[in-house]
Amino acid sequence: MSWDGGIADQNQKSIVMFGRKKQTLISTPEAHQQDAQHPRLAPKSPSEAIKPMAAPPPPPRLRRRRGGPLSIMSGLLTLLIALAIAAVFGFGMVEREVTADGPLQNDKVVLIPKNTGTGEIANILKQEGVINQPFLFEAYALLNRQRGQLKAGEFQFKAGTSIAEAIDTLVQGKAILHSLTVPEGLTSDQIVARLYENEILSGEINETPREGTLLPDTYKFERGTTRQQIVNTMQAAQRQALAQIWQRRSPEVPIKSAQELVILASIVEKETGRADERTRVAGVFINRLMKRMKLQSDPTIVYGLVGGKGTLGRGIMRNEIESATPYNTYVIEGLPPGPIANPGRAALEAVANPSRTKDLYFVADGSGGHAFAETYEQHQRNVARWRQIEKTRATTDTPPADSVDRFDPDGDPAVAPGTSGGLAPELRGSADVARGGRQGRARGFDASEGTDKDPLKNKTYDLNSPKNVPVLSQP
Repeated sequence: MSWDGGIADQNQKSIVMFGRKKQTLISTPEAHQQDAQHPRLAPKSPSEAIKPMAAPPPPPRLRRRRGGPLSIMSGLLTLLIALAIAAVFGFGMVEREVTADGPLQNDKVVLIPKNTGTGEIANILKQEGVINQPFLFEAYALLNRQRGQLKAGEFQFKAGTSIAEAIDTLVQGKAILHSLTVPEGLTSDQIVARLYENEILSGEINETPREGTLLPDTYKFERGTTRQQIVNTMQAAQRQALAQIWQRRSPEVPIKSAQELVILASIVEKETGRADERTRVAGVFINRLMKRMKLQSDPTIVYGLVGGKGTLGRGIMRNEIESATPYNTYVIEGLPPGPIANPGRAALEAVANPSRTKDLYFVADGSGGHAFAETYEQHQRNVARWRQIEKTRATTDTPPADSVDRFDPDGDPAVAPGTSGGLAPELRGSADVARGGRQGRARGFDASEGTDKDPLKNKTYDLNSPKNVPVLSQP
């Protein structure tokens, strides 16, 4: 092989070594044709020979046909991303709108009737000035899946309540609660009458509950609650309280059943409104039952005459004391056939666990309470003090506060009123009057029954607290 600026023989294999690189050239017909079209120039010098040859041009790119599953998926993905971005942006705007302060200037109470749809609720809030975008209210409730959770009731919306806050108020159901206080000692008829006087309650009462089956207390309720629902609640509360008290009663109490406990508790409830002497009054009746003495409680006479309708509104006549009724404990022995009122929890507790005394008598002491005695002689002295108080009161221009439903012997106005406190005549020392005796001294009735201090007439008294019990002033 010689270096003469060309290739000696194109049909022979030529090997050229340039430094460490080795190039093999093979002579073929195709090579001849390519050289004919693009003749290559032989390097003129070794330095030019070792220069790299230009790379061949890249092959042309084949264009793929558009369409097909891949193209569809790519388009859907792009659309989803765009929608997601739009949703985030839109939700941010909605969130800002529903959390903005509403148009309400002052706190306001709004009533949402039962069975009201979301659209109707939105319109009610719009009319009441709570919100100004009812459509946005509906949409946001739907987005938060709270559309079916909006509750009916009476709700208070604060000034500036936002749409989101309004929805939360209706979902949480924190409706305004009203109170109904039922004092101890009311009969079932009187409680029913009080329920009908309440204008917030609705509906009718199926029937007057049995005496003694309602628990006096303060009950909370929402507007729209029915009167029958309140009755059911009071009955359930009474059953629960009675079961608990009956379980922890004293084993020494001569009461055979829970019903007897309610009967005696109703008598105790009517005899005194003083929380601090309920257990002692209950002890007096328990002691008399154990000695097989008649209870001789004035409220039982009244209940036997008028049932649960209320008080007599006048004095108890001598013949009424002697008249035989199933409830007249001056005539019958032991307990009457049923309660004479609905006793409270405190009276039930007092009978279940009465004071352990030997008291058999009590009489009014002029201060709204009673003076107790173990013997008849002690009781007579207490009666004398009470009569002196009555005489002092009789000299005043106004009648005494406890002058209603007192004993009036056949309506004789010349007979001065005497003792009171619910136990007579054997307990009060006025047996001669009750039996037609000569002394002409009359027996009194409960110090508050039927008067302006009667808790059955005055709805403001809360007898659960001794501080709120009406107390008669000293003479």
